[in-house]
Amino acid sequence: MPPGKAPGLDLGRAMASPFTGIDPASVEDIGPVVRGKVRDVVDLGDHLALIATDRLSAFDRVLGTVPYRGQVLNQLSAWWFDRIADLVPTHMVVTPDPNVMIARRCRPLPVEVVVRSRLTGSTGTSLWTLYAAGARHVYGIRFPDGLRKNDPLPQPIITPTTKGASGAHDRPITESDIVEGGLVADGTWEEVRSVALAVFERGRQAAGEAGLALVDTKYEFGLDPDGGVVIIDEVHTPDSSRFWRSATVEKRRAAGAEPENLDKELVRLAYAAQGFTGDGDPPPLGSDLAARAARAYLEVFEALTRRPLAPAPYPAAPRVVAAVCAYHRP
Repeated sequence: MPPGKAPGLDLGRAMASPFTGIDPASVEDIGPVVRGKVRDVVDLGDHLALIATDRLSAFDRVLGTVPYRGQVLNQLSAWWFDRIADLVPTHMVVTPDPNVMIARRCRPLPVEVVVRSRLTGSTGTSLWTLYAAGARHVYGIRFPDGLRKNDPLPQPIITPTTKGASGAHDRPITESDIVEGGLVADGTWEEVRSVALAVFERGRQAAGEAGLALVDTKYEFGLDPDGGVVIIDEVHTPDSSRFWRSATVEKRRAAGAEPENLDKELVRLAYAAQGFTGDGDPPPLGSDLAARAARAYLEVFEALTRRPLAPAPYPAAPRVVAAVCAYHRP
């Protein structure tokens, strides 16, 4: 069955009533709501209700909405959390709704852990962007001259960034800066980097079996109340990761073409083709591009999980609010 053709899945209907988030007043009696770029978070005390919306962010801007994006990311993250639990504890408790994850409250580490296996990317912190601008020593790593876009790296590397405040861009940082600057304790960072590389390798294996190449990804880590390292946020989704269709990678590289991106990169490249790379006000996310992104996200979900997405009904806000309230007040 082609991606996006599962019974009951209607991109047009979802696009006509996008899930942009919940009304904070609808849950005011159970906890305050914090609205991030792409999630609404309800504070339940020791736990958080993480609500994945259809809002799509790129270049540190919310560009628009992608149908079923929130459900894909929430359910795919839950799928991955189950499959890496032997490598690292996760913050996931339960998913009471396709767009909702109840998570343990953790103290987030102030850096994003990016693992890369190729010289690629289009954002300001991407390896290729920096390399193409002439940088040869980035993230504390030296790169030789003569490399081409999308070349494989000898082995996966970690290229961390700071977490930019709302509306601000993330900045590259070296691993030694993280420790020496006191952002993360030495022993904790060593555990984080070891776990990140192990989780990435697990992801590459699973992606390869699904006909996909996991090229790079972003992880976020936190500390539980006892100081233990926990992986949080999301794992190996088309938002946080770069996926290529494996079968065509080398043929397209030989022809000088971009790989078949099955992730948010296809949106970034489309915006870059319009001349927008992050500065100023972005153009709106058109319906054709939103539908292309939705189909790519659905393809990754279905390839990895070996099952079509069971589409949750739209409009989404009423069921999401009901699920959060039912969890908090069973």
